[in-house]
Amino acid sequence: MALREIRVEGDEILEKSCKPVKAMTERLKELVGDMFETMYHADGVGLAAPQVGVLRQIFVVDIGDGKRFVCINPEVTAVGEEIQTGEEGCLSVPGKQGIVTRPLNVHVKALDINMEPYEFDASGLLARAMCHENDHLSGVMYTTKVEGELEDVNYEDLEETDDEDSEG
Repeated sequence: MALREIRVEGDEILEKSCKPVKAMTERLKELVGDMFETMYHADGVGLAAPQVGVLRQIFVVDIGDGKRFVCINPEVTAVGEEIQTGEEGCLSVPGKQGIVTRPLNVHVKALDINMEPYEFDASGLLARAMCHENDHLSGVMYTTKVEGELEDVNYEDLEETDDEDSEG
């Protein structure tokens, strides 16, 4: 596995639609492993293939609850009309975050790394991550959904706060 370069806002590849995966190859399996390694290295919870320069319908998600998701050719649909509004960021827009409204609950149909179909329901942060990464596959950046302005995020301040919280 290897770290891949994360493409940042302004890179045209992030605005393009991805092609479906027709067959799993060793090269695509390597891509999925690299995507997880790259996502973890960047402290992300999700990463889509176009963010590392590959126009294929693949994304990975791990919100830190012990479950890792590989979603190939996914379909993400809202379940019900409940919504969640909250802060969202993106590895392709470093140092920024904004308020985005997403479905509270979604149903995901996808293929796993072995091209076997599976489906599941997601809520809260997992639903947000699934929607966010799925948008990338259509060339949609979260910045187009931000309510108000993007804000700067100072990650060093967040780490200091986390350290203070863990000491007390």
